[in-house]
Amino acid sequence: MDDASPAKKPKMTKDIQHDTQAAASCAHWVHRKKRFCKMTVNKGSLFCGAHEPPTEESLENSDAERIPCPLDPKHTVFKRKLAKHLTICNAREQASTVPYIVRNINAGEELEFDSQQEIDNCDKLKLHELEDAEFYGVIEKVKQLYDTHIAGKIEEMHLQHASLEEPLSHEEYGLETRKHLLQTSALLGILEHDNQLSENTSYIEFGAGKGQLAFYLATALDSQQLVNAQVVLVDRLSLRHKKDNKLTKKELVQRIRADIADLKMSELPELQRTQRNVALSKHLCGAATDLTLRCILGDASCSTDYVLIALCCHHRCSWRSYVGKAWLQAAGLTPRQFVIMTKMVSWAVCGTGLSRERRKAMAEAEAYPQKEQPQPEPTQRLNREERELIGYQCKRVLDYGRLEHLRANGYEASLKFFVPRDVTLENVILLARRVNLKCNKNNS
Repeated sequence: MDDASPAKKPKMTKDIQHDTQAAASCAHWVHRKKRFCKMTVNKGSLFCGAHEPPTEESLENSDAERIPCPLDPKHTVFKRKLAKHLTICNAREQASTVPYIVRNINAGEELEFDSQQEIDNCDKLKLHELEDAEFYGVIEKVKQLYDTHIAGKIEEMHLQHASLEEPLSHEEYGLETRKHLLQTSALLGILEHDNQLSENTSYIEFGAGKGQLAFYLATALDSQQLVNAQVVLVDRLSLRHKKDNKLTKKELVQRIRADIADLKMSELPELQRTQRNVALSKHLCGAATDLTLRCILGDASCSTDYVLIALCCHHRCSWRSYVGKAWLQAAGLTPRQFVIMTKMVSWAVCGTGLSRERRKAMAEAEAYPQKEQPQPEPTQRLNREERELIGYQCKRVLDYGRLEHLRANGYEASLKFFVPRDVTLENVILLARRVNLKCNKNNS
């Protein structure tokens, strides 16, 4: 008699796999990402916990209601569980036990109450509410500073690195993917051109995100077999799908979870392994650039030889953290005018120049032509081309203040165009090299 053997499970076909995956994923449509939510659904429901629509129970019992988390409104929590959630939420302030986290060490000098209140009031300003004298006065000052210090002085530095030739050869990659690969290749090409790919070096990527730049940098270090070279990634968030996890030699990268405002570089044990530091970042948003410069310059025990930062999001700059305050004030600009400039910078990259509200109204008018639409009051004093130019000049004036701060601290600093504008409108880098080189602790 033949031995009985257990029946094999039938293989899942692609159709079955697709149906199973569809049934396990949330049915909520994420408008911003133009796809369904990928979270797992609750048992017996079509939605995940964050997107579960109100039920009869939740309408009758407020404790069964889900509300936005007060610490981070990007996620929700049951109202009845809010107290417990606040004690374990990842967005809560946590007391640090590691020596390299020092609360607000790079945040800038805390403003006096009256000054902070004035800044807060300025943040609520809307440009169309400004008087003509103030509005055009700021624009005139920006034009003067731009013409004096910046116009015609930003050179092109369009380079590529061989390590990205293969991924860039994939024609099936979309425009968004290719755009980021081109920028990464350009940044690595600049490092190679300036002889910064070397042994005994720590490359600190500030605001590393998912680590695409770090991945290709580590790949380049490995291919050149550089001894005792490493990449240290700094980011305040713990993200999924990190690119650096795909490296064959994972020892080439070290991840540090820290807010740049709280990071004390000299206490990072990872940096004690090498003799020199290089700081870099790809699109470090607004105030994060100033926090990074404070982190680099404010720690005398840990010098940085070279700085390469792709700049962006100047609308997120803050007066407290901004490193170019002294230069701006010497040029006759006040904190209030600084805030107005941070509102104008978006004109440089805002596309149509129309607000979300105006675009929504236009879409509704197109969808329902028979419906009478209220006529918007004219709020623009400049045409689109004028706004784009002024926004660009505001960005560069803010960047020039950063250059002056670096120069005052012993660096040769300049701005460069690192990719063409058709790759990204945010195509300017801040490049700085220390004039008097110092070594890390283990080489002093």
